[in-house]
Parts: sequence; C-alpha cells; structure tokens
Amino acid sequence: MSVQTSHKLGDIAADFASRLLGWYDRSARVLPWRVPPGSDAVPDPYRVWMAEIMLQQTTVAAVIAYFQKFTARWPTVRDLAAAEDADVMAAWAGLGYYARARNLLACARAVVSEHGGLFPDSEAGLRALPGVGDYTAASVAAIAFGRPAVVVDANVERVIARHRLILTPLPAAKRAIKGALAPLVPADRPGDFAQALMDLGATICTSRSPACAICPSMDDCRARGRGDLDRIPVKPAKKAKPQRFGVAHWIERDGKIWLVRRPEKGMLGGMRALPGGEWTDTPPSESGVLSVDHGFTHFDLRLSLVRGKGPDAAGEGMWWPISDLDAAGLPTLYRKLTDKMLERVT
Repeated sequence: MSVQTSHKLGDIAADFASRLLGWYDRSARVLPWRVPPGSDAVPDPYRVWMAEIMLQQTTVAAVIAYFQKFTARWPTVRDLAAAEDADVMAAWAGLGYYARARNLLACARAVVSEHGGLFPDSEAGLRALPGVGDYTAASVAAIAFGRPAVVVDANVERVIARHRLILTPLPAAKRAIKGALAPLVPADRPGDFAQALMDLGATICTSRSPACAICPSMDDCRARGRGDLDRIPVKPAKKAKPQRFGVAHWIERDGKIWLVRRPEKGMLGGMRALPGGEWTDTPPSESGVLSVDHGFTHFDLRLSLVRGKGPDAAGEGMWWPISDLDAAGLPTLYRKLTDKMLERVT
C-alpha cells in the first residue's frame, strides 16, 4: 500500500469517526448502563458486562427493567457472585435464553475467585471468562476500558454492510464487515464509537425504511438510494424449524401447585417449572385440557397441560402457593401455561 493510499484511508476513517461521534454527542440514547458522552464518570465494567449479556438476542426495551432490578439487588460483582442460583434464575425469568443467566453467575464467581473482583481489562482476558465470547469481550474492552476493539453486533453489521456495500450473505459477510470496520475505530473514543454505531443502527439505519436523509454517514454511504436497501445485509434463507411436543402436569392441593426444578443442563436449566416428561418429535398420547405454542431458537414446541395427573408429588419439588406464582420465577413457557390455566378456572 502506498503512502498516498494509506493517508487517504486514514482521512476516510477520521472523517467517518468524527461525523459519527459528533452525531452521538448530540443524539446518544439514555440507557441505565451507559455513561453519557462528555461525562466525567468512568464506566463500571460490571454494569457494562451485565448489560451486554442481557442484550444478547434481546431488545433494549425488554432489558432495561431487568438490568435495573439486577443491579439494585446485586449492585456489585461480589454481590452477584454470592447470590443463590435459584434467586438469580428466578429474577431472570421471562428474559429468555436462560443459559445466559447460568453464565452470568459462573462469570461473576470467576471474576471474584480468580481476579479479585476486578474484570480483566483486555479482550483476551475478558474472553477467558465463562460465557464471554468475542463480541462481549470486544464490547466490554472498548466501552469499559477504552481499548480500540472492533465491536460488531447486529446493528453494527447493518450499518457497515450498507456503508461499504458488502453484499456477501451472512454469516460469511461477518469477516468482511469486521475488516471494513477495523480501520475506522478511533484510538481516543473507541467505546463511544462502538455505542454510536449501535445507536445509529437502532434509530436511523434500521432494518426497514432507514432514515437516510438524517444519517451522519449518508454522504459516502455506498448503499444509499438503492431500491433493495432493506435487504442489506443479505441474510441466508430461513430454514423451517422442527416441531416438538411435550406434556406438563397441573398437580394442585390446598391452593398450592407442585413445581419442580429442571435439570441444570439443557433447555431452561435450573428453572422452576411444572413437572412433565421429555419433549419429543411426536404428539403425546394423552390429551390435555389446554396447550400453548412457544418458539425456541432451533425448534417450536407445543406443550399440553394435563390436570390432576402426573408423577407422585412426594419426590423432589415444592408446593407453591398459586396466589404467589409471580414470585416463582417461572420461565415464559410455563408462565404462559399457568396463566392460561388460571384464566380457565377463574
């Protein structure tokens, strides 16, 4: 690469970052885990990390209340590390992707036991923690510690794929997107830059009908004006998800319902639930009084409820007051089922 070409790339990168950060300084979203631009406050790695774990495959709107609840109850990583597993899993109920809650605890305990309660300040150190992948490590390194990491989430993918007109279908495009983004990251404000890209994708460069006319990067966006803009980044064709079936048992006595705790490993691991058998590819032979449909990442489930049947409630489990089911921390699937049953009997 010639010196002239190198300078040209440097100018493009500096201009892109300058425009984006100027827009972010004026338009940054106010979020409970974020230090606003221009503030003298120092980002708390614990809060940044927790938000990033919660935001995986979940919307900002859904996460805010959970984040506030968690940080009020467990304000430091030491508090979280000392928490009971059941309490954390119950507090997580409804947020989905429950392996994240188990990883949250494992990571907090590793930070306390192996790092004296302080998060590692490098991508490599963060990546070695339980449940911390490449994206989370880069995000925490940039936002909490000011490391010039390349942070790429779904919003950033969309912004960069459009700006640089990367038409390779995902996931193969991820490498090209990251390569195009790397030289644009400013050394002085990498955390704000990462959050600015996230905000741009969430509020202006949206999946459908992006507001190109007010985008700070519109002048040199290679995809601007294309009729197929909503298709960028190009996504692979969706595969039909398999259908699975299961049965849950409603065992009631004296205003209480019998709950069990699901095995630690597997779907909804460690969560309280209604008792029931394995989920299979064939419909159950026994008919239920009602059923609910629920979508998981890799399959759809139809869960039927059988009343007054099931395993003997003398084994490992608990009688839980029906009037206090909100405190049981049932995952969304089982809460759908209990809510539907309670509507039926009241």
